[in-house]
Amino acid sequence: MDRLSKKYLRARKIPSTACSGCGLGQCHKALVLALDELEYEVNDVVWGTSIGCAGRQTFATWQGDNFAGTHGRVYAIARGLRLAIPPKMKIILTVGDGDAFGIGFNHLLHAARSNAQMTVLVCDNLGYQSTGGQFGWTTPQGIVTDSSPYGMSEPNWVQPEMDVLAMLKAAGATFLARHVSMDGVALVKSLKKAVQNNGFSLVHTVFPCTTNFAKNALGSRNAVNIFRWVKDHAAPMGEEKHNTLWRTGIYHDASNSRPEFSAALRDSVAEIQRRYQHEGSH
Repeated sequence: MDRLSKKYLRARKIPSTACSGCGLGQCHKALVLALDELEYEVNDVVWGTSIGCAGRQTFATWQGDNFAGTHGRVYAIARGLRLAIPPKMKIILTVGDGDAFGIGFNHLLHAARSNAQMTVLVCDNLGYQSTGGQFGWTTPQGIVTDSSPYGMSEPNWVQPEMDVLAMLKAAGATFLARHVSMDGVALVKSLKKAVQNNGFSLVHTVFPCTTNFAKNALGSRNAVNIFRWVKDHAAPMGEEKHNTLWRTGIYHDASNSRPEFSAALRDSVAEIQRRYQHEGSH
């Protein structure tokens, strides 16, 4: 175990139970590194997880407080928890693309609308890989999957004209970024900004799935091939190529520009109590 694992993670969860060659560990390592660079301790963070690869691999890995939500409901739980814990504590959520942009999308929008403090790391393996490799909300068009043997033909949530990050911005999110898991330092920097925002932050991060996506899309489970394919189809904003699928970087940074959900609600309750006491004195 390295220094970060010993400091933050439970020994029985190391190494991860993820498939050999899975890129999910890069996402988790970047997030833990961001927390370390911000000098957060175990007790400063509550870590929530969802269903699927992204949730299963991180549940009960954090040494501190953890919780797991049923499919798509982790954001609603986090909003309630935000009212119950001290304001200085941070809520971190590691979720999958199906949980965030599919079954949980309605709850995600309301978390953004209310600007509840939580950092949502969407770990996107481009489909429903834990159930066999069906196409999902972010699967690139033309990609062969178990449920699209002739190529995925539906629109997806990362097309420029209907990007899910644009929808979240319109819903009220105050920090949004997109990366691929091998972005390294750039991903860590975005995660640090996300955590420091006292409001709703989301970092959408694509990672390679060697077991199902690579087998179906590339015809091989060779980890080098799928890692190279993901990296070759990503580029920083302003440096796009003809084959760029994911424009990486910070999409929207309005950190600390709107009242945070729990703080606003506490202020509202205090004002109601003040008015009640004032009226009761007359």
